[in-house]
Amino acid sequence: MSKLTDVPKRILIGRALRSDRLGETLLPKRIALPVFASDPLSSVAYAPGEVLLVLSIAGVSAYHFSPWIAVAVVVLMFTVVASYRQNVHAYPSGGGDYEVANTNLGPKAGLTVASALLVDYVLTVAVSISSGVENLGSAIPFVVEHKVFSAIAIILLLTLMNLRGVKESGKLFAIPTYVFVAGVFIMIAWGAFKGIVLDETMKAPTADFEIRPEHEGLAGFALVFLLLRAFSSGCAALTGVEAISNGVPAFRKPKSRNAASTLALMGGLAVTMFCGIIGLAMATDVKMAEQPAHDLIRDGVPVGEEYVQNPVISQVAAAVFGDGTFFFILLAAATALVLFLAANTAYNGFPLLGSILAQDRYLPRQLHTRGDRLAFSNGIVLLAGAAMLLVWLYGADSTKLIQLYIVGVFVSFTLSQTGMVRHWNRHLRTEHDPARRRRMIRSRAINTFGAFFTGLVLVVVLATKFTHGAWVALLGMVIFYGTMTAIRKHYDRVADEIAAPDEPSDDTVRPSRVHSIVLVSKVHRPTLRAVAYARLMRSDKLEALSINVDPAETKALKEEWERRGINVPLKILDSPYREVTRPVIEYVRNIRRESPRDAVSVIIPEYVVGHWYEHLLHNQSALRLKGRLLFTPGVMVTSVPYQLQSSELAKKRAKKRQEWNAPGSVRRGPAVERPKEPTSKS
Repeated sequence: MSKLTDVPKRILIGRALRSDRLGETLLPKRIALPVFASDPLSSVAYAPGEVLLVLSIAGVSAYHFSPWIAVAVVVLMFTVVASYRQNVHAYPSGGGDYEVANTNLGPKAGLTVASALLVDYVLTVAVSISSGVENLGSAIPFVVEHKVFSAIAIILLLTLMNLRGVKESGKLFAIPTYVFVAGVFIMIAWGAFKGIVLDETMKAPTADFEIRPEHEGLAGFALVFLLLRAFSSGCAALTGVEAISNGVPAFRKPKSRNAASTLALMGGLAVTMFCGIIGLAMATDVKMAEQPAHDLIRDGVPVGEEYVQNPVISQVAAAVFGDGTFFFILLAAATALVLFLAANTAYNGFPLLGSILAQDRYLPRQLHTRGDRLAFSNGIVLLAGAAMLLVWLYGADSTKLIQLYIVGVFVSFTLSQTGMVRHWNRHLRTEHDPARRRRMIRSRAINTFGAFFTGLVLVVVLATKFTHGAWVALLGMVIFYGTMTAIRKHYDRVADEIAAPDEPSDDTVRPSRVHSIVLVSKVHRPTLRAVAYARLMRSDKLEALSINVDPAETKALKEEWERRGINVPLKILDSPYREVTRPVIEYVRNIRRESPRDAVSVIIPEYVVGHWYEHLLHNQSALRLKGRLLFTPGVMVTSVPYQLQSSELAKKRAKKRQEWNAPGSVRRGPAVERPKEPTSKS
């Protein structure tokens, strides 16, 4: 089996890394930015479009509110970035929002934050990949015609890249992220130059369209509700901000300072790009609709089902650069690619948070172990599976998926900032240095405003998005919360049961006697080896046990046993219903009932085979029997292996692979470190 899996595994994810090479996987700021900030940076590709989609319900006349919504999103972004800069300095261990809430607000708040973040990470992958497929589909029709297949294929590819390790995947992701950022800034600068300096009129492909409003002439509360819903959709630009505070351990030293600098840079870039695209969308007269086939009017008639609504960024690029030009194609490709890679924020955040939760016994311990490439492989695979399920259920439709989005983000934002306020209050009670107190009071003020603002936005998001799909995200949070609570209770219960007592107990008292039983089906080499081993143990009572399923075979076994003169009594149990497992279990339990202080040792001879398919042909009765005996108190099960020829050949093949040298390696000789030549000083 190892031969079948090891070679492809090495080709796909590379050589295994030693644990002491973990430091080599730490990220400098130039790599950490695309790794941890690709989600908020790339969200400017769809967040402006979501604002216009909601406003289109009231018609084109509502578009003039979009700059004010952009201002509100910018204020919120700066507030969240400033708040999280306090987090990374105060809690650099990588727990992020979970650690802040758990430490300052209690385990229930911490678990609520963790549930929200886990749901949001899964949605980040689903939304980013689905949006990227839609962007790529504007240039490649096959992709948009097979959206689900394309999205799942890209998730699998990203999973493989992340299984190779954070640093290695970060290098791959850096180039497209920086190309995308540069492309957007060039588009904003060139668009501003053409519009302001050259006074050219730039028109988006949909500039001449009209929008049929679903609700015309909205005013009063209905208009306010619509604007709040548009604002909540625009808040998608903030998703992923928390990933940096969760990923502080992945930064190079000084970790906190590098993480804070990356946060500030990410916030500045995202805000500028978001505002620039909104401004150009207004200048080029972009039109968007939630139901484009019916609500977009061209030459007096609806555009119809065949019409494909391109994202805002694509329409703006066509107006600024010209449809089909080099810069248009470059930006379209970079946008699609960076949206795919934006999922990498979740691929770094989810496994790391899963590892911390597993360490706290809220998730299975397997999520705490690192894989061959020092990445949390089990967490990566779990995230990919959940994201693929969502993509399949929602047909890779980003408009549907985004309605589920950002609820979890603002739950974690609000509880985290509230926890930071309590953190500073606790430290201010014991701090007497005036300079430090001033810094703490300033930090507390930032976190207080952040908690208030994000809490307000959370209420808005829940009120405006609940019936549009946000309830699914809340349901996911409840499921995660309940599952993690149950896992913690299980681990706590097991820990209590297996804890070593201070006083003597049944587990520390030596059994009065040991009753050994060797299971026998035929007299062959494995049986003789098992009997020899059992005799070596010097049990108080030793017997061989066989089940009478076929009288002829049982008779032959007894004759062979007597002919060989094996000095171990053979006991035969009748089984009229041809069962093997149940008679053995009942016999062992009878021994335990008659002598509760005796230990029963069941010895099972087993074949060791060399091919995976041979396991299907051998040892099935032994596996079933061992599984049942595990639930019988006071019973020890011992397997006595007998290696068949196929296992010996497999061992030789494995040894040969280990000793194999690449062509030319002997000629080159072993790699030695050359001494450095002394440098002469002039």
